[in-house]
Amino acid sequence: MRISRRAVVTAAVLATVLPLSACGGESGSGSSDASGKVAGKITFQTWNLQANFKDYFNGVIADFEKKYPGTEVKWVDRPGEGYADKISADAAGGTLPDVVNVSPDLVAPLAKAGIALDLDKAAPQYRKEYLDGAWKAHRIPGTEGTYAFPWYLNTGPMFYNKRLLKDAGLDPQKPPTTYDEVFADGLKLARQSKGKVATLANVPTIEDFGRYGGQLMNKEGTGFAFNDAKGVQLLTHYKELYDAKALDPQALTATPESSGHKFLTESVAMNPGSALDLANFKKQAPGLYKNIGITDQVSSTGKANMYVMGVMVNAQTKQKPAAVAFAHYVTDATRQMDFAKQVAIFPSTAGSLDDPYFTKEDGTDETRVRVAAAKSLKTAVNYTPVLFSEQMKTELRNQIAKALQGKQSPKEALDNAVKACDRLLQQS
Repeated sequence: MRISRRAVVTAAVLATVLPLSACGGESGSGSSDASGKVAGKITFQTWNLQANFKDYFNGVIADFEKKYPGTEVKWVDRPGEGYADKISADAAGGTLPDVVNVSPDLVAPLAKAGIALDLDKAAPQYRKEYLDGAWKAHRIPGTEGTYAFPWYLNTGPMFYNKRLLKDAGLDPQKPPTTYDEVFADGLKLARQSKGKVATLANVPTIEDFGRYGGQLMNKEGTGFAFNDAKGVQLLTHYKELYDAKALDPQALTATPESSGHKFLTESVAMNPGSALDLANFKKQAPGLYKNIGITDQVSSTGKANMYVMGVMVNAQTKQKPAAVAFAHYVTDATRQMDFAKQVAIFPSTAGSLDDPYFTKEDGTDETRVRVAAAKSLKTAVNYTPVLFSEQMKTELRNQIAKALQGKQSPKEALDNAVKACDRLLQQS
């Protein structure tokens, strides 16, 4: 059950492993001491935000400089395309800005190279200000430390078609919320519709293995482990769905867009989405719209998946007190709340999701989805391993396709996927 990473603010986050072989080890200025006077000139880099949020960030910078006389913040913004390569080149050349907008997968190689500042050492006093799951999102398996302040979060609830559930003899007021419930209800729905209606339109992703309760990596962070008993069990159930046509036949090649179309045409009973989708349903499929139900992401752990952006401090900065202070300022509760009211994202700061903006509905579709998503984020975690690259995602998907087609067993498929991903991990 894939939840696409919504490109509301940035382009989709790249999961590229940055080639930082030229930047080995801790730098000479890599001390974790961030104490001292907040002063000096620093550079702040964002990721494809200037076009739509120029006034917001100029205001944040002006307020920071007013709060800390003697500081000067230069803001640079990079396009989404090539962002990972730009960070890699700047890191290798020693020109990486003092404060950088990153995602967990982008910060991982920087942390390994000693370029990302460990906030557990440099700024531990701020940890309590953030949701626990968000703070942990920028940790690297096999190492100690947290390497970026959590910034904005995103997630999405699960949409379901009440009419399709009712026609299958299921309770439309009690949609399936765990994987076991989805598997049982999915088979029943397929039988009742004689294979015309599937429950899901996507094959499982690494996030599904996490939400099912399986182990994704070993404790040392040196290898993947999603071929454990839980992982095999999950894929076995998906094979059962596929054979019964409870998983859409085109799931092997599905995209978030094609899955959304299947849901729009009422040939699929459940699909993740956002308030943007609700507006689309209302316009293009009013019959579907009046039967829309909204529930939590499917999870057997009781915790939803979150996507998280962060703000990293360059461990080599010559203005560490100012860089840490600004990174915290950008991501504190006040600034995050202001930003969340401008665009459909969620703050990572503790207590912010209790604000009426995220808890009280006003009858609009946008608020309806925002409230549902915010509720799940309080305990959500980032299930995608920070070391799981796009190449690894492709390897997993290819092996899963072979299992669903009966070309190999679920166990063989996941063993092969783990071997391929481990090989890619060693090459990174």
